[in-house]
Amino acid sequence: MQDKLNAQTGQVGVTPSGAPALPPRANPTARRMISRWLASDAPPTQAFSIVDRLRGTPYANPKVNSAQDASARKTLEFALDLAETMFRYGAGALEVETSVIAVTAALGLRHIDVDITNQSIHLNFSPPEGDSYSMLRVVRSWTNNFAGLAYVHQLVSDIVAGGVTRQQSVDRLREISRQPKPFPRWMVSAAAGGFAAAFVVFIGGSLAGAAIAFASSLLVGQIAKYASRWRIPDFFSIAASTFVVTAVAVLFHALNAPIDPALVVSGGILLLLPSSRFVSALQDAINGFPVTAAGRFFSAGLSYAAILTGIMAALVIGELAGAPELDVRTIDKIAYPGWLLVVLVAAAVVMGAVTEQTSRALLLPTGAIALLGYLVLLGIQALGVGDRTAPAVAATFIGLAGRIVAHRMRAPQLVLAAPAIVFLLPGLMIFRSMYGLVFDVEDMTGAVVDMFTAFTIMMAIAGGVVFGDTLARPFTGSAVSGERSGIRRR
Repeated sequence: MQDKLNAQTGQVGVTPSGAPALPPRANPTARRMISRWLASDAPPTQAFSIVDRLRGTPYANPKVNSAQDASARKTLEFALDLAETMFRYGAGALEVETSVIAVTAALGLRHIDVDITNQSIHLNFSPPEGDSYSMLRVVRSWTNNFAGLAYVHQLVSDIVAGGVTRQQSVDRLREISRQPKPFPRWMVSAAAGGFAAAFVVFIGGSLAGAAIAFASSLLVGQIAKYASRWRIPDFFSIAASTFVVTAVAVLFHALNAPIDPALVVSGGILLLLPSSRFVSALQDAINGFPVTAAGRFFSAGLSYAAILTGIMAALVIGELAGAPELDVRTIDKIAYPGWLLVVLVAAAVVMGAVTEQTSRALLLPTGAIALLGYLVLLGIQALGVGDRTAPAVAATFIGLAGRIVAHRMRAPQLVLAAPAIVFLLPGLMIFRSMYGLVFDVEDMTGAVVDMFTAFTIMMAIAGGVVFGDTLARPFTGSAVSGERSGIRRR
C-alpha cells in the first residue's frame, strides 16, 4: 500500500533493503505545472509569418481572393511596380513594406520576404513547393505627387478588402501613373509665391517684403524648371534658388526698400527645406529601417547644406558689392491682428500643399490641421513652454490629427501632416545663424549653436509628427473594416 501511495503522489519510497525507490511515473499535476512554466508561446527559433507585420496597420487581416491567377511572377512584378510608384511619390519604407505584404497576401502569395533599402526593393518568393523567385527594383527618380500617393493608398485598400483581381490592379496602377498631376506648373509657381508672401507677413514682415518674396519665389520656380530639364543635381538647383532669394532681398534692402531682408529670406526658403524628407527619414529610423533612414537623412542633410551654401554665397557677394550691413539680432516686426495670422497660416499651408501636388479634396483638411497645430502652439507658448519645445508639441498634435483625418479620407498620413508643419520650421533662425557665420566672427560659437538649434528643432518637429502618428493607432485600428464597408456601399 505504501508503494502504491508513493507512486500516485510522486514521493520517493524506500525498498526493504533501505535503498530509495523511484515512483513508476511522475506526478501528473506537477508535470502539467512544469510544462506550463517551460512552454513558450513563440519559441525564439521558430519563424513567424511575415503577414504578422500587418498588425496595427490599416491592412491587417487581408482578404485573400481565391479566384486569383496562380502566376507568382506576375504578382511579384505588380508588387514591385506598386512599391516603386510609392517610393517615387514620397512614401516611407514602412508604408511601402506593409503595402507590398498586404497586396501579395491578398493576391495569394504568403511566402514572401521583403527587403527595402534607400533606393531598392527586393522581393523573394520561396514557397514550400514550386519554383522560387527573387526580383529587385531600383528607384532612381522622385517627384512631388501626394495626390498619386493617396490614389495608390486607396488601390492597396481595395485590394486588401477583396474583390479586385490582379489584372484590374495592374490597370489601375498604370492609370494612376499616367494620370496628370492635379495642378499645372503655373499654378504651382503661383502657390509657392503666395506661400512665401503669406509667411513673410505671418512672421511680421511688411507688405513690400511680401511682394518681393512672391517675385523671388517665381524666379525659384523657373530655376527648378530648367534645372529639371537640364538634369542638374538637386544640390546645385537648391543652392541657386536660395542664392536668388537671398540676393534679391539684399538688393532691395540696399535700395532702401521698406523691408527686412531676414524676414524676406525666411519666407522664401521655407518651401526649400526638406521637411517631408526629414519626417520620412525619422519614421524609417524609428520603424526599423536604418539603411533607408540613413540614406534619407544624408539626402536631407545635403539639401540643408545647399540652402546654407546659397545663403552664404549671396551674403558674401553682397558684402563685396558694397551692400549695407544687416542687423539680424534686432528685427523690427509688424504686429498684425490675431485673426489675420490665423487666416495666413491656413492660406499658406493650403498653398504649400498645392506645391506638393496634393489632391484637391485634401486641401481644406490640410489647412484645418495646420490651424489646429497653430492654436496648440499658441496655447503651449502661453503656458511658458520654450520656443524649442513648443513646435515639437504642436507637431505631435498635427501628426495625431493627420493620421485620424487621413484614415477618414483614405489617404496616407504624410500627405496631410507634411504640408501642415511647414509654418513651424525655423527659417529665420537659419538665416540668422548663416549671417553670424559669415560676418560675426567674434561670435562664431553663437552662430554655430543657432544653426545646430535650428537643425534640432527641425528634427523635433519631424519626431513629433511620427509620435503623433503612433498615438493615433488605437483610433484607426478598424481602418480596414471601415474601408471594406465603404467599398461595399460603392
